[in-house]
Amino acid sequence: MDIEDINKVKDYLLTLQDSICTALEGEEPEARFIEDLWTREEGGGGRTRVLTNGQVFEQGGVNFSHVSGFSLPPSATAKRPELANRQFEAMGVSLVIHPLNPYIPTSHANVRFLIAEKPNEPTIWWFGGGFDLTPFYPFEEDIIHWHQSARAACQPFGDDIYPAYKKWCDDYFYLKHRNETRGVGGLFFDDLNEWEFERCFALMQSVGNHYIQAYLPIVQKRKTTVFGDRERNFQLYRRGRYVEYNLVYDRGTLFGLQSGGRTESILMSLPPVVNWKYNWQPESNSAEALLYDRYLKPQNWLGI
Repeated sequence: MDIEDINKVKDYLLTLQDSICTALEGEEPEARFIEDLWTREEGGGGRTRVLTNGQVFEQGGVNFSHVSGFSLPPSATAKRPELANRQFEAMGVSLVIHPLNPYIPTSHANVRFLIAEKPNEPTIWWFGGGFDLTPFYPFEEDIIHWHQSARAACQPFGDDIYPAYKKWCDDYFYLKHRNETRGVGGLFFDDLNEWEFERCFALMQSVGNHYIQAYLPIVQKRKTTVFGDRERNFQLYRRGRYVEYNLVYDRGTLFGLQSGGRTESILMSLPPVVNWKYNWQPESNSAEALLYDRYLKPQNWLGI
């Protein structure tokens, strides 16, 4: 793998982190991201940025990391045994935004690049990433806009990319123990290396660049919606699903912890306040019930 290619990916990821933070700060009257630079003993480090107690965003984290090690953790090799006992280099931007207003959805995005090497064997590299939306009180027009942006990110690379990555997202962000999706989906892809490097890199960039285009209009449209204790309590309850997913299923969380990453940066994805209620059920025909009945199941939002 050419060092110039690696540096191009790193430069893009750092620029992406800057642009996303600037866009999100633009919605806040006063709150700003704090920056925390960290290093990892085995190799590499990162640049964590966290915004807290904003008027729009209760907490948001936008992380850049670039780490290396002598062998990939089990979460990376479980389905790809050919990667075992290879030195690795991994870099990416990962973010989770938890708004204060329950009418603004939580959002997540990630783009990443990994290299695995072994003496006397060809280098293995691949890209991954995506973005997904987790609403509490959904508006169908917001979800359609989100998926239109996701499709626009994929369209230059073929008509089959968005449907494939959308399904992958629906399948991946699924809580088996709850029999429900985490939210309304978006895009997810991994192990992307079937094209030449430049085309794979371009797709990853397109996904990263479309995140703010997908999310910010929803934030701007819903941030002044009036809410009360009922909506806030439901938001806190539903945030519990986010915690459950990230700690039980999320491969990125497992990769970070198993590879000796910085725990504070890895777990910044968790919401600042969350409630669990025993055997809670929404009232029939309520706005809360609508989330379960209509939205927490994979569906063809764009009618394609």
